[in-house]
Amino acid sequence: MATDTVTPTPTASPQASPPPAPRRKLTGYWLILPAALWLGIFFVIPFYSLLATSLYDPTGSVLEGYKVTFHWQNFPDALRDYWQPLLRALWYAGLATLICLVLGYVLAYAIAFKAGRWRNLLLVLVIAPFFTSFLIRTLSWKLILADDGWIVNALQAVHLLGANGRLLATPVAVIAGLTYNFLPFMVLPLYASLEKIDHRLIEAAGDLYASPIRAFFKVTWPLSLPGVVAGTLLTFIPAAGDFINATLLGSPNQRMVGNVIQDLFTTNQDYAAAGALSVILMVVIVGMVLVYVRKSGTEDLV
Repeated sequence: MATDTVTPTPTASPQASPPPAPRRKLTGYWLILPAALWLGIFFVIPFYSLLATSLYDPTGSVLEGYKVTFHWQNFPDALRDYWQPLLRALWYAGLATLICLVLGYVLAYAIAFKAGRWRNLLLVLVIAPFFTSFLIRTLSWKLILADDGWIVNALQAVHLLGANGRLLATPVAVIAGLTYNFLPFMVLPLYASLEKIDHRLIEAAGDLYASPIRAFFKVTWPLSLPGVVAGTLLTFIPAAGDFINATLLGSPNQRMVGNVIQDLFTTNQDYAAAGALSVILMVVIVGMVLVYVRKSGTEDLV
């Protein structure tokens, strides 16, 4: 009599655990470590030193030494004594930035849309001034705007300047120097923004019966706003703290806040006032930048 054999049901083997995932959480931190060290050494520590300097006891001296006494009165005192150079620096920097925006946008637009095979050459010409010293470039403007230079002679010939008129030691010379020296900082971000615009969008605006001017303000200008914001910030911030142009191209009447800070640190050795004025300038610029970026509506930079 045959007996039925029962085949045992194979039991499911326990599922093998997946291999441990590689530890990638620390990879990002290792990658940002060099930048963090750089910022810590060359920004955080100097800023802490500057802030401590701004809180020195103003009665100290280089010989007797300074002490951090948290003398907050240094800030209103510095603002009361040097508010005019501070406002003058912001005014000059704002005008130079506006001029750079107009000139730089035209140049960047021409390079991005009209240059063709000459595009790379024009970009090299834009950055070519950086191959020479900032000081040499400013001194060359001192020669160009000299009282016996061809520009002054030409303006006097067409009666735009009087017989004794001059350009040096005037706000015009200082703003011209700022505009020239910082124009590449405006052109390059504008070009990078304009170069990414799809030309078919502009053609589509024309197909929808938009005039070239309307197409520019409805298509090109909004799409280039990130470059506008980046260029204006890169131009305004260093121009506001500049002191070379005012020193070489201006007179004591055109002293900017950078000149005052330099004199307080090096000549007067009034470290408390110099530090306080430097912190005030930083706070004012940071506040203006935050408001400007928020109001501009460029999400790329917020």
